[in-house]
Amino acid sequence: MIEVKEQIAVTVERIKKNLLCLSHKIHRTPELGWCEYKAVQWQKAMLEEYGFTVEIPFCGMETAFKAVFSGAKPNGVKIAFLSEYDALADIGHGCGHNIIAASAMGAAISLAKVMDKNLIPGEIVVFGTPAEEGGGGKIRMVDEGVFEGFTCAMMIHPSTQNLIARHGLAAQVVHVEFFGRAAHSSKPVDGVNALSSLLALFQGIDSLKHTWPNESKINGIITDGGSAPNIIPEYSKGSFTIRAGRKKTLLMIFKDIERIAQSAALLTGAKHKVSGAHISAERYPSMTLGEAFKENMDSLGVTMNYPDYTAQVGSSDIGNVSLVVPIIHEYLAIAEPGSAVPHHESFCNAAASPRADEVVLLAAKGLAMTGMDVLIQRELREQMWKEFDEKVRPYQCC
Repeated sequence: MIEVKEQIAVTVERIKKNLLCLSHKIHRTPELGWCEYKAVQWQKAMLEEYGFTVEIPFCGMETAFKAVFSGAKPNGVKIAFLSEYDALADIGHGCGHNIIAASAMGAAISLAKVMDKNLIPGEIVVFGTPAEEGGGGKIRMVDEGVFEGFTCAMMIHPSTQNLIARHGLAAQVVHVEFFGRAAHSSKPVDGVNALSSLLALFQGIDSLKHTWPNESKINGIITDGGSAPNIIPEYSKGSFTIRAGRKKTLLMIFKDIERIAQSAALLTGAKHKVSGAHISAERYPSMTLGEAFKENMDSLGVTMNYPDYTAQVGSSDIGNVSLVVPIIHEYLAIAEPGSAVPHHESFCNAAASPRADEVVLLAAKGLAMTGMDVLIQRELREQMWKEFDEKVRPYQCC
């Protein structure tokens, strides 16, 4: 086992130039979700160069892909590496998805080459998952059954800390619209003020949110509040992001928002519409797989830590994947705490730094080594799925 892991590390170093070139090209050419055409083609070319068969478009998404490498023979073990590559509007790669993509390529390619050299059975698949920033490419894949039959799915995320087994909240974007009647502001009685209903909605949410579980959060903005101050607004719209510890709680909060919106509409006589986008489920990381990753990172000189389980956390569509297969979504520091903030220009700059380049290579090695553990160690696979059955399955329908 030690020898094959050493081969993985050597292979990553051999393809180092290509991996870092990919990371920086994606960083220099930020593309928003569903429009990541260049990033996808660059990854496709690299994977095909190293013997992967690439399918694109995939799962009905133009910028999604599936890349497959089969080992000496099939043995039922299928490992997925997940790549993200969408950027943020006006910020660029302020979430460091260029690092995620490059590390996934490095992990898959290095593991494939070592499998081939040592005649190790199994299958490696790289999934290109578009639009993580609000689009939910992984959610579509889960809904289509893409991850059924896989042994595990793995990825890393850049951060300001080295963490394993960090959980995430369920999240949903909700849009609320009010439809009133325009009038001149000198005679408001002739109109129905849609903006007044929207403001009442905000007030109603503030009045009720204290009844929600402590980890629940909501943030909203007015996206349309009228066209001129001397016209009674006939249309208004607000958009909200709601988060909760579990999908079940999120659905309860959505019903509350529907009731508040109905009341706010009755207040002025407006009509209303509430629409919810896809739901990113809460995340259930595999501690078994995380500990294997931690041990491999230790061998590379990187100490992985356990998260503060009381700390505030975000959301991601990897949560939906964690409901159907054991996953890791571990964090590696590309900057010191306080020196960079995710979804900010400071983090965008850090994502192309020398430290970020080191993380690309370390992550590729650590992920590939953990993939080798899964391929070779039946006991690890059994423990991983035992944990999944005990920790995740009771919540899959809730």
